[in-house]
Amino acid sequence: MSSRLHNMTTFVPRLCLYVLGVTVMVGLVARCDLNRSHFGAYLHGDIVFGILASVHSNIKDLQDRTCPEMYTCKDFDLIPFVSSLAAIHTIEEINNSSFLPGIKLGYLICDPCAYGTKALECVEHMLAVDGSPTVLSDYSNFTSPIKAFLGERYSELSIPVAKLLSLYMIPQISSTSTAPALSDKLRYASFLRVVPSDVYQTQALVKLMTHYSWNWVGVVTLDDEYGRAVLENFLQDAQKEQVCLQFHEVLPNYLGFLNIDEKIKMVADRIESSNATAVLLILRPELVQMLFKEMIKRNIRRVWIAGDAWSTTHFLMKMTDINKVGDIFGFTFVTGYIPGFEGYLRNLRPSPGARNDFISEYKQMSSNCTQSQQSKNSFLLDCNEMDLHNVDLTETYGQRVAVYAIAHAIKKLLKCDSTSCTEDTNFLPWKLISILRQMRFTLDNETYFFNKDGDFENGYDLITWKKDGDKRVLDVVGKFLISSNNIDVYEDKISWFNNTVPESRCSKRCPPGTYKHILNITCCYTCTDCSAGYYSDQEDQPTCTKCINGTSPPNSAKCVEWKLGILEWSAAHSIVVMIGTVIGILLLVFSIILFIIYRNHETVKINFILLCIMAVGLIVSFGSVIAFLGNPSSHQCMVQQAMYGLGFTLTVSCILVKAFGSFLVFMSYDPNRQLFLSKFNRAFVNIGLLTGVQVLICLFWFIFDPLKVDEYATDHITMIRLCTQGSTFVGFAMMHIYIAVLAILCFFLAFKVRTRETEPTVFSMLFHLFAWLCAIPLFVTLKEQRPTIQLSAIMVSNYGVMLCHFTPRWYRILSENTLKRTKSQQVSLCTKGELQESSSTYTDQ
Repeated sequence: MSSRLHNMTTFVPRLCLYVLGVTVMVGLVARCDLNRSHFGAYLHGDIVFGILASVHSNIKDLQDRTCPEMYTCKDFDLIPFVSSLAAIHTIEEINNSSFLPGIKLGYLICDPCAYGTKALECVEHMLAVDGSPTVLSDYSNFTSPIKAFLGERYSELSIPVAKLLSLYMIPQISSTSTAPALSDKLRYASFLRVVPSDVYQTQALVKLMTHYSWNWVGVVTLDDEYGRAVLENFLQDAQKEQVCLQFHEVLPNYLGFLNIDEKIKMVADRIESSNATAVLLILRPELVQMLFKEMIKRNIRRVWIAGDAWSTTHFLMKMTDINKVGDIFGFTFVTGYIPGFEGYLRNLRPSPGARNDFISEYKQMSSNCTQSQQSKNSFLLDCNEMDLHNVDLTETYGQRVAVYAIAHAIKKLLKCDSTSCTEDTNFLPWKLISILRQMRFTLDNETYFFNKDGDFENGYDLITWKKDGDKRVLDVVGKFLISSNNIDVYEDKISWFNNTVPESRCSKRCPPGTYKHILNITCCYTCTDCSAGYYSDQEDQPTCTKCINGTSPPNSAKCVEWKLGILEWSAAHSIVVMIGTVIGILLLVFSIILFIIYRNHETVKINFILLCIMAVGLIVSFGSVIAFLGNPSSHQCMVQQAMYGLGFTLTVSCILVKAFGSFLVFMSYDPNRQLFLSKFNRAFVNIGLLTGVQVLICLFWFIFDPLKVDEYATDHITMIRLCTQGSTFVGFAMMHIYIAVLAILCFFLAFKVRTRETEPTVFSMLFHLFAWLCAIPLFVTLKEQRPTIQLSAIMVSNYGVMLCHFTPRWYRILSENTLKRTKSQQVSLCTKGELQESSSTYTDQ
């Protein structure tokens, strides 16, 4: 009995232990099955990262899905696969170092298959505790088994995941999702990324277009939230830079769309019918591949501008006839090389304690793939493209930065030094977020940090797909700096088709000398010639610029110096005037000298002083002519008018005094009137008074209505500089009217007397009056010719007086002197002859 009891007592614990063991084994098996069902790779660790990697790009029979059954992924995608390997390699690098002493990092990798709903399923399973989702009213103390998430690649998947994780405030870091909406920390509080927002990518794209004056472009985007956000930002930036959209087409984000081939052909038709040479493609690489195949089939070349989703996709660079599609540009994130990653890929295998079904699938595909296995609509990579070296490994560098960002935050949270970490590894994930936002860390000699929106701002590299035989290779040909919002293009590294930069414009460039006349949209316009006085020295100017210090004829590309319309000293007309003036002055000087020598001659004796004063007045009047030549100034304007007005008034005053004297003699028939008028016969007093009146007129004129220099254009290149006669013509008119009144009085008195002595006065005044009667209408109507008209009238008046008053006296004095000399010589000869005859007679006697 006791033995049975003993056996029973020993059996029951063993049975319980056995049942417990079976239960544990069943649980482990169930957990194993769960991992195999939902996680393609995992590694146990003290701190576990969740990695979302769309290693497959499609889901089987998604169109026919009617019940919530398990998703079956298809179409292996090499780029996300390599990116996941980069994250794994970096985690293992940290585990093999003393960066986090005593702590092992682990990971769970789930494949969303490029489908947003499945991405949420991945997160749900990763966050499950004991296989069941945790539902709490407050997640402040929720100790999630996953402390941070990496991914997703596509913004369309990152957006729903970020919304969900913001509930738990578990940090999510993406190395490729660039949708601008993800910068909104109200909606996506726990999301961060190690790349700039697409807000900056669209700025860079537009800057590239404006750099080459591509203002008429086409855009093809995805029909998802990411594509719509990029298009919205692109349109805003394009409007600022006056880049116009000729067409916009969309393609479905889901590659299994039933009518995808028809959609591709419709987009190709639109591109082919468009005159936009530059086409921006915000698409997945697989869609770009399909579109390029259609373009190659149609032999259509364009300038393709790549979004960051496919700008570095190697399998596109090795497409058949890829060189036929045209030039390809794009922007890629500033990248780098992951140390030891190439060696890791050469010896690709899961690390000890890890499982990776994706590696197994890749190796199976690499060993079994054949060209014949590819169906028409399949997106599987062919055998030649299954080589991991066909992926640009620098593109995966962002995964390394993202892993190290989380590792640095953990190191700070756990207070790690070189030997140990003091805090518990089962920390609350939300504590990492504030550390990440404020943290600066250094990796591979570069400093990184997140801005207030949780984004990096390290700019972009501008790349082109350079021809390399039958394929293309990447070449960095510029940079876009976010800080300065400026693009720097290395032109010498770019080789264009036909060595010519292609144009993508609605209208042809407006050449210099024209400006753009905008039609219904800003990019479409006609070219209009600049009007006179305006110019444009560059192409496509919105307006013409007014010439400030010069002028220009219509349709001018530059301003020219105004051609001054003045009486140049070297001009033929000016030379003639100067010769006439010099001759006149010399004749007058000759007259004065002659009159002084023969001051007792009957023609000079009576009016000697008056004749000298007249000559001086005419010299002054002739001198005024010189003041009309050259580039005028305000002082020069006053000098020319004053010299003529005073000089000719002095001359006419002398003539009037002479005429008045002759008139008194004529009045001998009326002794009383003669006696009365003789009281006013004060020659020098009258000359002084008459000239003094003109002095007052000129003073009042110059003081109250001063003369200035006026400039105006007679044609497109000639600027006339003229002396004004003041703001009004009052002073100018008074001066000439006064001279005219004196001339008329002279003419009247001389004509009344009509003697031989008064004939010069009659004719000289007729000369003067006739000259100015002809000049005044021309002076009023021909503004630009006023200096020439006035000096011509002055010359006629001066020569008229000189010829009428002085020439007869020259003739009489010189002729009489010649006659006397002749008679003297004759008398001398006669006397000499008589003396010789008398001498001969005396000798004969």
